[in-house]
Amino acid sequence: MIYRDVAIDCFAYAMPPEAVSSEAIEAQLAPVYERLHLPPGRLELMTGIKERRFWAPGTLPSQAAIMAGREALKKMAVSKDDIGCLINCSVCRDFLEPATATVVHQALGLPGNALVFDISNACLGILTGMVVLGGMIETGRIRAGMLVAGENSRALVESTIRSMLNDPMINRKTIKPLFASLTIGSGAVAVVMSHRDICPDGHTLYCEASVAATEYNHLCRGNADKGMNDSAETLMNTDSEALMHAGVETARKTWLEFNRETGLTGTDLNCICTHQVGAAHKRLLFERLELDLAKDFSNLAYMGNVGSVSCPLAVAMAEEEGSLKRGDFLAMLGIGSGINCTMLGVKW
Repeated sequence: MIYRDVAIDCFAYAMPPEAVSSEAIEAQLAPVYERLHLPPGRLELMTGIKERRFWAPGTLPSQAAIMAGREALKKMAVSKDDIGCLINCSVCRDFLEPATATVVHQALGLPGNALVFDISNACLGILTGMVVLGGMIETGRIRAGMLVAGENSRALVESTIRSMLNDPMINRKTIKPLFASLTIGSGAVAVVMSHRDICPDGHTLYCEASVAATEYNHLCRGNADKGMNDSAETLMNTDSEALMHAGVETARKTWLEFNRETGLTGTDLNCICTHQVGAAHKRLLFERLELDLAKDFSNLAYMGNVGSVSCPLAVAMAEEEGSLKRGDFLAMLGIGSGINCTMLGVKW
């Protein structure tokens, strides 16, 4: 898909206050590590994640999304009155219904004639939202829209620790699918997009390619949706190695489609931001796609895997730190369990 009239006004984010090191998590798991003879430092060594962040206890996904949305309202060039759609795109939601987006919409004071709904697409949520908004803007359905995501990892990480500690039958084989849950971090982002005519200085959403490989939907699954507050007993089972290889192969197919559609190759890119899972995954992804790892902007070591927030948060931080400059070509590479893959090209 090549876009003609879609601008990205701004990326904004909110940072959780509490840093939680991999070392601290392993300290809580000391009885299990000792019983299974697991070496300390394993979690950081396997993933490259030194720490991840948590919101204050009791923070709901909507509250995190609202923080990021308020930052976007401060930064955006388009008028608040032009926001014709608000989509909440996070894995985490306050409740099964109504849409968490309704809570965010009310708190931000967005127009009453806006479309308001949630998109759920695992870690690909924000990129999926960008495709949806891009299509609505391109066809003239709306003039501008906002995407938000607030990921709250505390419930998942703490539930996983309790599950490991309370299972007397746990062994090296049964503990393995739980380790990915300990890499999950918290964060929040907002993205504002509009028609080019009301944001002439915005970044250009140039192109998109997507591939679905749903035969792998069993490789990462969470339990039944009970909301994502701190009291929720949230667990996730992940076949990390199989998911890594299947995800990278799906990404390779998507990259080939991206190349075919646009004529762009890795040499045309100035900056690459990905959904960040772990250091081994990143290395394999760049190797298979034949991309220059030096062009990668990573915050994995201190943010962990922040679900739908990971890729757009990396973009926001890359801009803030000067790694993205006017005229640069940015690739946003997203892989979400399912497996779905979407790649976006942005002219900065």
